Amino acid sequence: MPDSIDRLFTAVCEASEADPASSRTAKLRQEGVPKMAKKVAEEAAEVAIEAVSGQREALIRESADLIYNLVVLWSAAGLTPQDVYDEMDRRERLYGIAQKLPKSDALKFKPAPNAAAAKASQGFWSPLSGRRS
Repeated sequence: MPDSIDRLFTAVCEASEADPASSRTAKLRQEGVPKMAKKVAEEAAEVAIEAVSGQREALIRESADLIYNLVVLWSAAGLTPQDVYDEMDRRERLYGIAQKLPKSDALKFKPAPNAAAAKASQGFWSPLSGRRS
């Protein structure tokens, strides 16, 4: 699956430069982080609904939509899939692959700066400040 996510991330980055009239990805990027975050939340809710309803095929489709929207958000935030893989590897070393990071440890964690992420985040819109950083 990492290969698929890496390919998706590359395609999202490329599509971000396309005409928003013809590219859903470019349109999402143009609408900004609040819209992208809203789409992630909506898709996550749809995944949960389909899981509860037992609709396997719908759950698969909604899961793919969630991953797509998450990758679009990562790209706008200056994250790469490798940033997430690195965090997953770190957690596996500390707690095992099938465990979530304890809340107390999550508050202590500060990711190392990533040159690629710093470059990708140029022009990143901050929902907290309401302006581009």
